[in-house]
Amino acid sequence: MSGLLILTLWLAGGVLIGLIYFRMVRHSADLMLSRRRGGPWFGVALVLLRMAGLGGVLVIAAMQGAGPLLAAALGLLIGRFAMMRRAV
Repeated sequence: MSGLLILTLWLAGGVLIGLIYFRMVRHSADLMLSRRRGGPWFGVALVLLRMAGLGGVLVIAAMQGAGPLLAAALGLLIGRFAMMRRAV
């Protein structure tokens, strides 16, 4: 595969991860503030899960080189921007 195609796939994956990650941020914050039984603990577990998932994806991207890591990070920022736009 060509380098541009690989970078495009990493960018698209970063956008997807960004959308999922920041949606989980909102959901975990809602859980931590809820008065439901076990809600705050589930919210903390969700924080740990999303941190580990994002860290794993970025480590895999870093193992591929600087280009895929930068493309995934840019995709993450685009996903964050899209999720924050939707929240307002």
